[in-house]
Amino acid sequence: MTRILIIDDDTSLCELLGDYLTSHGFELQSAHTGPDGLALALDTSPDLVLLDVMLPGLDGFGVLRGIRQKSQVPVLMLTARGDEVDRVLGLELGADDYVGKPFSHRELVARIQAILRRLSPPSQAMGALDLLPERLEARYHGQVLDLTAAEFRVLAVLFERCGEVVSKEDICQQAFGRHLQPFDRHIDIHVSHIRKKMTEVNPAQVIRTLRGVGYQLIAEPQ
Repeated sequence: MTRILIIDDDTSLCELLGDYLTSHGFELQSAHTGPDGLALALDTSPDLVLLDVMLPGLDGFGVLRGIRQKSQVPVLMLTARGDEVDRVLGLELGADDYVGKPFSHRELVARIQAILRRLSPPSQAMGALDLLPERLEARYHGQVLDLTAAEFRVLAVLFERCGEVVSKEDICQQAFGRHLQPFDRHIDIHVSHIRKKMTEVNPAQVIRTLRGVGYQLIAEPQ
């Protein structure tokens, strides 16, 4: 599921957008100040950020600068309709697109989907496993695996490094953008769930465990 972060001090708007976007299959998180929004954007690694220009504590341009110093996450600016200066400055600072307030919810969804289509890699296939990153969808022997967003991210890391032994620390950093904490077993749990769902389609064991080292995805003939 595509994760969207809304950074806007209008809490009513955030609630309305949250309800509408959730009904279209997006997962939503919101922040109402510039500093809080910047922290969430960098800490939670959303798939797309909706960013208002007028924010308390740090304006939208400051937030965008902070994001672009460390992340290339797609950013859609929310600007006052007709404010060309804001639109141009946002694009110059690295925004991917903008929409003027007030806007229709349908237009917003269309712009979000256009950005995701433009920036998402095409379908990737290796043997019997096929990944569609734009939809966070994995197909195994032609069947769609019922993966959570977190499980898809873990599988995508193993897929990209197929044949390599990937440490749990590397998986955690690449999939979730953070370090693995001591005694944290969430990577093991995600891999266990992925294995179970794959073996329900085909009993071949394609994810090897190297105890104390990490995991390895083995290419399987189609």
